[in-house]
Amino acid sequence: MTSSVWQTTRFSIDLTQPKVMAIVNLTPDSFSDGGQLPTLKRALEHAQKVLAQGADILDIGGESSRPGAQAVSVQEELDRIRPFLQEAVRWQVPLSVDTAKPEVMKAALDWGADIINDIWALRQPGALDVLAQHASCGICLMHMHREPQTMYEQPMLGDAIAPVKDFLSQRMQALTGAGISLSRIVLDPGIGFGKTIEQNLSLLTRQAELLTLHRPLLAGWSRKGSLGKLTAVNGVVPDAQSRVGASVAAALMSVQNGASLVRVHDVQETVQALRFWQAAKP
Repeated sequence: MTSSVWQTTRFSIDLTQPKVMAIVNLTPDSFSDGGQLPTLKRALEHAQKVLAQGADILDIGGESSRPGAQAVSVQEELDRIRPFLQEAVRWQVPLSVDTAKPEVMKAALDWGADIINDIWALRQPGALDVLAQHASCGICLMHMHREPQTMYEQPMLGDAIAPVKDFLSQRMQALTGAGISLSRIVLDPGIGFGKTIEQNLSLLTRQAELLTLHRPLLAGWSRKGSLGKLTAVNGVVPDAQSRVGASVAAALMSVQNGASLVRVHDVQETVQALRFWQAAKP
């Protein structure tokens, strides 16, 4: 049975009802909203806005993971997230930091972050050690094919469910072997990270097969390229900011299929859809 609580540094997050993780990109080059929060003041205002709209968790990113994104230095990533974290930690809401660098993980946790959300699933040297030494922070492990710079040069082949499930299972075993409690772990199948449209759809329609890992699932469909291609009209693919309807539909279907959390840009629309679904379902 999948756990209904996610243990994080300051919060035991109740997952009996779906939770909305709001994306706060402090980057100039993210695929959807890069550069839209150019100052600390703007970023904090945006975060307060999405919390007022119903977000349950803030997910803060200081480095883009879009296809072809260029890596940034540890210091640059720290410089981007530190002022925001040091202010937002006073708000008493769960704070997640989207990073793959162990040095950034350690600093973010020292500054009060509650969750580390890692697209590399703690495979970078030293990352597992950092989180094993931190006794209580939440962890999100994501499946990614190859790496951001190359993942679409040679996309995954064949069925996605089995390799994604095997990968996530192996990473869970690595973490528990390092003394990390399962109660701290949430799993993300990694929609769009080196996967074809068909593979992404199978991870949605067959998502229940991942629930046999007995950990909560996080779904991150928001504004992804697959949504644009699937909703093109007369060959015109909507740009990232015009994929709100498809993003909300994907989030809702993910929750219907068992996801406990959805990571989104469009908080108000997603919260409204989920609240209606909860009110109307049998």
